[in-house]
Amino acid sequence: MEEEDTRDYSEPCVQCSVVNWGLTDEGRFYCKSCHNVIERTKEVLTSDVVPNTKIQSISRGFRKRKKIDKGWEWYVCEGFQYILKKQAEALQTLGVCPQMKISDISTDVDSEPERISIHGLSSFSESDGDLQTESSFGHVSSIGNASARETTSICSGSVDGGSYLLKRKKGNLRMSMPMTLSFCYIALLWLREPVTLSDLLRFVIDGHIPYLNAFQYFPEEMKLYGVDLKIFRVESWPVYEDVHNKMSELAAFLDLPCFPAITDSCFLHPNILCIKYLMEANLPDELHNWTCRVVKKINVGETDFLTLDPVNKSARKVKYDVLAAAIIIVVLKLLFLLDDQYEWLNANFAGKRNQKNKEGCLWFDFKKWYKIMKKSVDVEQKKLDEERARCLWKCEKPLFYSAKEKSVVLKKRQMVVNLQRQFGALSGSMQVAEKQSPSSFQLNWTEENTDGNCFHGHILEGVLQEKGNSLTTMNTKYWLCTVKLCNEKICGHLTHYKESDFPQSYQFVLNLFSFLLRVPASLIHEEVCLIEHKLFKTKLHRK
Repeated sequence: MEEEDTRDYSEPCVQCSVVNWGLTDEGRFYCKSCHNVIERTKEVLTSDVVPNTKIQSISRGFRKRKKIDKGWEWYVCEGFQYILKKQAEALQTLGVCPQMKISDISTDVDSEPERISIHGLSSFSESDGDLQTESSFGHVSSIGNASARETTSICSGSVDGGSYLLKRKKGNLRMSMPMTLSFCYIALLWLREPVTLSDLLRFVIDGHIPYLNAFQYFPEEMKLYGVDLKIFRVESWPVYEDVHNKMSELAAFLDLPCFPAITDSCFLHPNILCIKYLMEANLPDELHNWTCRVVKKINVGETDFLTLDPVNKSARKVKYDVLAAAIIIVVLKLLFLLDDQYEWLNANFAGKRNQKNKEGCLWFDFKKWYKIMKKSVDVEQKKLDEERARCLWKCEKPLFYSAKEKSVVLKKRQMVVNLQRQFGALSGSMQVAEKQSPSSFQLNWTEENTDGNCFHGHILEGVLQEKGNSLTTMNTKYWLCTVKLCNEKICGHLTHYKESDFPQSYQFVLNLFSFLLRVPASLIHEEVCLIEHKLFKTKLHRK
């Protein structure tokens, strides 16, 4: 029967040049020599309705997939769409605006800002007809040539897995797991959601947003093997700079218009973000007046500076959370110098004053703050290290590629789970606590605590003095992290950070915000250097 259906088709296979055709269960032609499947389908004769009428059965692609033993055919872009859909759902569960999923990306500048999201890239529906694999992601991924699209890859579960990893053309962006987070961040920026990039990556690392082994959420019929695992399996956590850079490239590549303005009432404005990080770092509320003064002095609170405009390629893309942390560090240097001498002398003076005058507002004691924060960060860092050590990089969901293998694979997996449970009982290891709901704050401090560990209400009396009608710092000195910035285009960085070159107090403050943001200390240090050069540009120009 199969020979009768295929004998009229004498075209050689484009893969092996052999004429030896067979039929799949779905009625599609495949080469018996190399197993390549092509788009041609068999012709069916039927006389049920109209006698002697010839009807050709046409494959409807992904609209009505027939579940076969080794899964249905799917494309790499479809896998990424499924992951984006899951990530958008997770963000919505965390409280992000539902329009993250229900709106389409629009390039109309006059359209409402709140109606921009990644729906067109994050979801798909089988009831919507044939999946448009190139209209949504074709310009982002490297699918390959026409012949490659017509054939099923024999080294992967996806149709185009083999051709996907081929060298892409210059100017084309290849979709990747880190880029899924770039898509999410673009949507968050457009909607002006109160989520920074460091928050997004922390939610990913803590397991609240699908990323590690995200392919385990694929339908059972979407089989992964071979090069598919190289595409969808991650072996490291996302890097802040990598995701941020891909976001900028993606926004420009998609030719998106200027994003909705970041005004002084937006969460991402440095004046508001500084409040958040001052609270989390357990620093006095009075410092906010000084961070606002620095923001105004160096013009980093202006809407034009803060708003992302993909068209303006020369504009520096703002790292909102890193900028706010760097501003706070510069203010701490202005007030306490952080040279391992001045801040300790001031702390001794403040400590003695607080012992004599226990009533009223306490003066900020840098030494006491340092001890409390170091202890807290060490405890939290240890917990974080233990969680990362327990992280299972291998997919918990067993992967099998046919119905025959399913029972064997599941049985082996159950055996592994039982052995782990038994060894856990013998070693006396505790069960991992249930994952808590995420929070914008990793460290929480309240003035209601009677242990005196909260410094929010402490005053800066010991480091400020009145001069005319305003307050100025008693400290008149300041040291620059670097006198000259590097050429970012040549060196890749504005400056370089080596811990041993800087005072320990500065290192501690830098590492504190590095922990809170979960970014390298060098990234915050670079932003500190940039702010200092803006703040003291007149004096530096004179030199």
